[in-house]
Amino acid sequence: MYIWETILVAGDIYVSAIKAIHFQFSHFCVLKLVHMMIIPTAPALCSSRYSLAILSCYGFFVAYALRVNLSVAMVDMLNSSSSNNVNSSVCLRHNNPPRPRHNHTASVYDWDSETQGWILGSFFYGYIITQIPGGYMARKYGAKWLLGFGILGTVIFTLLTPVAADLGAGYLIAVRVLEGIGEGVTFPAMHAMWASWAPPMERSRLLTISYAGAQLGTVVALPLSGQICFYLDWTYVFYIFGAVGILWFILWSLLVSNSPTSHRRISEVERTYITASLKNELSPTTDHIPWTSILTSVPLWAIVVAHFSYNWTFYTLLTLLPTYMNDILGFSIKQNGMLSALPYLGCWLLSMGGGQLADYLRETCLFSTVAVRKAFSIIGMMGPAVFLVAAGYTDCNYTLAVIFLTISSSLGGFSASGFNINHLDIAPSYAGILLGITNSFATIPGMVGPVIARSLTKSNTIVEWRTVFFISAGINLFGAAFYTLFGKGTVQPWAVQSLHIQ
Repeated sequence: MYIWETILVAGDIYVSAIKAIHFQFSHFCVLKLVHMMIIPTAPALCSSRYSLAILSCYGFFVAYALRVNLSVAMVDMLNSSSSNNVNSSVCLRHNNPPRPRHNHTASVYDWDSETQGWILGSFFYGYIITQIPGGYMARKYGAKWLLGFGILGTVIFTLLTPVAADLGAGYLIAVRVLEGIGEGVTFPAMHAMWASWAPPMERSRLLTISYAGAQLGTVVALPLSGQICFYLDWTYVFYIFGAVGILWFILWSLLVSNSPTSHRRISEVERTYITASLKNELSPTTDHIPWTSILTSVPLWAIVVAHFSYNWTFYTLLTLLPTYMNDILGFSIKQNGMLSALPYLGCWLLSMGGGQLADYLRETCLFSTVAVRKAFSIIGMMGPAVFLVAAGYTDCNYTLAVIFLTISSSLGGFSASGFNINHLDIAPSYAGILLGITNSFATIPGMVGPVIARSLTKSNTIVEWRTVFFISAGINLFGAAFYTLFGKGTVQPWAVQSLHIQ
């Protein structure tokens, strides 16, 4: 009965944490904030800011589809007859339907579990390099082309993946590193762009729509990659998603502008609404960057710890869930992608709904920004920890394992309206730089997580995977507690000081 005891104990911790910040939710819903009556709003329907949200959602769809498709393709790239890659599973293997005769034309490789871990983690070694430079360049030169060419570079190297794999594991690792370098600028650049586009009371809605593309890309890429591998071969995974990325770049180039002031099709009402709502939050200069204040900011380090902790679990599952589905639960390549996508479908749905709820609580019910950010972070970090540990005790109960893993990742969607966008609350003028800093630390789990997890699961036993889940859950709990203690929700003094320096 360890599973139920674990759930009860973790559940008590979870409820206690919610109660710890409950005092901040003591007011009933009242009228909207006074300044919202002073500054007339612009309709959301057909607006430029929501068009940007949708197109950036498509961009992050592409970015994450290109990031995760290798996780499924890897299952089909391995030589199952090799002693290093025995075609067996801990649990009884599910029926594997016969595959069409015309596939299996692509090469397969004799990579051991350690090599697989390095290949899956290599993306993040490039990804970490361009985080802080990406935030700085986006603030200095504009985010549109930086983000656009960053994803385009990832697209090009994705198209070269089959060639690199044939040349050897080292070449594939190098290509994945280059993909990471291109994609590393995406979040810092987008945060910098939203600093000029997102009215404060619409931040949760706009940013969750934008960044939900990451979960949506995962939801689509995982099952579709499995189907492509089944009916064609693994090389087409990279060709098809690469073509989708090229289409996005064309649309992004034609339809997006760096700010409302430079947008050619925005209405004057919307332009005035956005600029008026941000006039007291943005620095008028791009030259002064208070690096000392930034690096010594406790609220920023609270985001760093939360971001690192959440990503440990997120990246471990993102890169290794298809392997777990294959090696432990015994699902076929066709079933694998579909079932691996379920957790991210739930995450996408809750992140979208959470964004709407977060802004409703702030705008209409007058809950403080910091209370909303902390509450959503607690739910989005402690909830996944509870159900991830529970999944480790389901043994070969396929249904329960998939349900617990799905609930775990789904609850993580609430963090999209928590610490994940807190940079814009504490320093909107430097949001891109701040995200570059936090995402640099948050990339480390993607670099070392898969390698550590594969080194701990060399025998592919349930007990070994249970250890992986416990480590991830423990890190998540620590991050949630740290952010609850030290997180803030208001613009920091150093972030607006430059308004008076010039």
